[in-house]
Amino acid sequence: MSRQSAVLGVRKAPRQRRSTHTVEALLEAAALVLEEGGLEGFNTNAVAQRAGASIGTLYQYFPNKDALTLALLIREEASAHAAAAAAAALPSWREALAAFIAVAAQQQLSRPQLARLLDQEEERPHIRAAKDGAHSFSELLLIVLDKPDAPPQLRDSARRALAAADLLAIIRAMVDAAGQRGERDADDLARRVRAAAFGYLEA
Repeated sequence: MSRQSAVLGVRKAPRQRRSTHTVEALLEAAALVLEEGGLEGFNTNAVAQRAGASIGTLYQYFPNKDALTLALLIREEASAHAAAAAAAALPSWREALAAFIAVAAQQQLSRPQLARLLDQEEERPHIRAAKDGAHSFSELLLIVLDKPDAPPQLRDSARRALAAADLLAIIRAMVDAAGQRGERDADDLARRVRAAAFGYLEA
């Protein structure tokens, strides 16, 4: 583990059901504080108060606000990755890609204020450095594009890798922009992203 990861990591890993519940409550409280007060109102005292915990309890698990932010980012990304992995496991590449896109749209717009602020926090260099490598959505897209019924041009591994990278860039750009604009219709967003993604692959 890097020094940066150690500084931002969970101070004490929860081992019992009660401590796991405490950490989950603190993370959800952090999400609610961010949604309601933005970054200006986001601090460890506000999170502890919202969770109904003492500041000492919070510090048992998270040494500082950035550690809390990192843990919340990882929680949200893990949830999205699990749903995206289920989408990638679908048998048809078209079905899998459509489901993958739906996950991305839903993740961004189900809690748009939270997603927007976490996207902003993720761009901070020390947060990104500590988080990088946790989950790979590009690897899931490679699974989608490597299915037997995928377009024949994707049988070449180099072209498949490039297509996966391009698709991930398209999906992220469109869903992030929709979140920044304050859109709320995940189905409409997914429809537009599908048009862009399938249009790219079929061009």
